[in-house]
Amino acid sequence: MAVEQRRGNRTKAVLPVRVKGKDSAGKAFEELVHTLDVTPDGARLGSVHRQLNALDEVTVFYRQRKIQFRVVWTKKLEGTSEFQVGLQAITQDSEAWGMNFADYRRQHVSQSPAAAAVHA
Repeated sequence: MAVEQRRGNRTKAVLPVRVKGKDSAGKAFEELVHTLDVTPDGARLGSVHRQLNALDEVTVFYRQRKIQFRVVWTKKLEGTSEFQVGLQAITQDSEAWGMNFADYRRQHVSQSPAAAAVHA
């Protein structure tokens, strides 16, 4: 039985952000990247040129906002030096991205897709 990992629907949004933290070698970095999609609970980043470890903490700067995240997963894009990075918000801020997530529904992590469909 498959386990649903995503907690809610993602909103596609390519937003310029600055990410700051320590890479997998422990070296401090700061670079400009972009989101691919966002939720009130997290984000997926693209154009990351540093390898990060799961459970590392990073800070994302978007406009005048400063948001703390934990790295959930990383994926190296084949044939490039870029990574995509999945982030989970450490602190909850429904206005973090300046978007209206009124129809965002949080899903339980342990639900199977079939069980999630029953509750939809």
